[in-house]
Amino acid sequence: MVQITLTDGSVREFPAPVSVAEIANSIGTGLGRAALAGRISVPGQGPKLVDTSYEISEDAELSIVTAKDPEGIELIRHSTAHLLAYAVKELFPEAQVTIGPVIENGFYYDFAYDRPFTPEDLQAIEEKMHELARKNEVVTREVWDRDKAVKLFKDMGEIYKAEIIASIPDDQPITLYREGDFIDLCRGPHVPSTGHLKVFKLMSVAGAYWRGDSNNEMLQRIYGTAWATNEEQKQYLNMLEEAEKRDHRRLARELDLFHFQEEAPGLIFWHPKGWTIWQQVEQYMRRVYQDNGYQEVKAPQILDVSLWKKTGHWDNYSEHIFTTESENRMYGVKPMNCPGHIQIFNAGLHSYRELPIRYGEFGMCHRNEPSGSLHGAMRVRGFTQDDGHIFCTEDQLQEECAAFTSLLQKVYKDFGFNKILYKIATRPERRIGSDETWDKAEQALIDSLKETGCEFEITPGEGAFYGPKIEYTLTDAIGRQWQCGTIQVDFSMPERLGAEYVDANDQRKVPVMLHRAILGSFERFIGILIENYAGAMPPWLAPEHAVVCSISERAAEYAKEVCDKLGKAGLRVKTDLRAEKINRKIREHSMQKLPYILVVGEQEAQSGSVAVRARGGKNMGAMQVKDFINLIQQQINERVNII
Repeated sequence: MVQITLTDGSVREFPAPVSVAEIANSIGTGLGRAALAGRISVPGQGPKLVDTSYEISEDAELSIVTAKDPEGIELIRHSTAHLLAYAVKELFPEAQVTIGPVIENGFYYDFAYDRPFTPEDLQAIEEKMHELARKNEVVTREVWDRDKAVKLFKDMGEIYKAEIIASIPDDQPITLYREGDFIDLCRGPHVPSTGHLKVFKLMSVAGAYWRGDSNNEMLQRIYGTAWATNEEQKQYLNMLEEAEKRDHRRLARELDLFHFQEEAPGLIFWHPKGWTIWQQVEQYMRRVYQDNGYQEVKAPQILDVSLWKKTGHWDNYSEHIFTTESENRMYGVKPMNCPGHIQIFNAGLHSYRELPIRYGEFGMCHRNEPSGSLHGAMRVRGFTQDDGHIFCTEDQLQEECAAFTSLLQKVYKDFGFNKILYKIATRPERRIGSDETWDKAEQALIDSLKETGCEFEITPGEGAFYGPKIEYTLTDAIGRQWQCGTIQVDFSMPERLGAEYVDANDQRKVPVMLHRAILGSFERFIGILIENYAGAMPPWLAPEHAVVCSISERAAEYAKEVCDKLGKAGLRVKTDLRAEKINRKIREHSMQKLPYILVVGEQEAQSGSVAVRARGGKNMGAMQVKDFINLIQQQINERVNII
């Protein structure tokens, strides 16, 4: 007798081994039709995801996975990637299949083919995918002998797939999935049949190196998206359309904020207006430092490679470190600020009474990112972090983590972000430090989020090599998620670099080090701000608060007077005295997304007023200059936004 405990706590008994599909059907035919997989847990083992055909032969806990579950949509996307490969082989038999994983909001599959796929090809492939899906062919799992599987794919002309199978460790089974005339290597699980794949769209094609190595052959990568419902896909495609309008690279050109050029790949040339935004962000963060017990410091840009070896960065991160030489010494251009801050801490002997010591730096870092991964301001080779490091005792660890989370929440709110996701990334396989210190560090992060009342999830194995971390992800105006802030607990690096303090018993002890950033990269965060606000920055961040436009030449002197008064009040203002029609001036400045356009003529000059137009075309009528100053200063001080 097999006892199956379901999600609601009920128990069902079966006289013999029973499949996930049979259990789902025993609960209800509707659930049986909707079932995509099962999540089972047996005594002594963790939960695992299995096909609906999987037979359970011992007592277990089971939850049925449908398209409403996160695992369900992943299954749909993974299975749709296989459907894509199936369709490509039907239409282009000479094409070779390689790999096809799930990615955020979709999937891709890489192919080797003797000519580039065209937009017309993508349309034909998508139509063939729908045709195959309508056949509702059963997807079956098969376990193969390694040598036979290699021979199968070699005989099919699938050299890449044969190479993958040959590289799989001997202790792992070789599992293939078959649907109709198509068979593919995969760990699984997959949807029960192709009929479950109804909502998908092919998006684009790009180049990709085999196994991600630029020394290997260039393949063609077809990207697609897949969803449980048409409405979800429609919302996603609408979001992409809106995201294209908000692309920070296009807006940076249109609003004259910054640019990139080939002579400095992955580096930004900031223009005056863009640098003004930067300065508002930096000055705000400097006040955050000052108000929360941080001492601002500055460490060198390059450090001898020997220091990076002591920290463990050279062994774990050297491919990303730019190097330079002088007088037969090799230096690393800093990819992060932490070793420099430890040197500052080490410059004097500290008492436990001084802890916690909080250092903050707007530190310029460089990382040798692959050229193919560079993406505007979002992924660069040179960037500045609002980087901070806290040196504390073990007893202070949880309190400091909780205080940081509360501070981050306030900062994000000031920038207009109210929804935050919290993830705790735990120890990776490749790491330094003992399991005991990792246990302490991970528990401190968990307890700190519980203390601040935050719901969170655990992402196993995603921590840094020197310690676990909390990742803070904000949600922007169109629902996209951006991981920006982080706090990392580090027991190892301070010890490796000789950091010490004197405890209450006059003994030398190694402090715990917290690596923390709220915005992360300034460049990336400003790119996020640009896209979040579609370039229409709230007044406190706007490069220019207003433009004073004269209606005629006779009002030019008054326009200058108004501009001067606003400037002396601390506002960023310019004049437009051109001999152009006022409607043209208004239209042009509206395209620059200024918060306010002030129109002045002879009537305004006589009354000491300005005609105010707010962003979005709202006509606010005439105001006295002092009243306008009070209005915008209040908006700046309260960090409110206007449409």
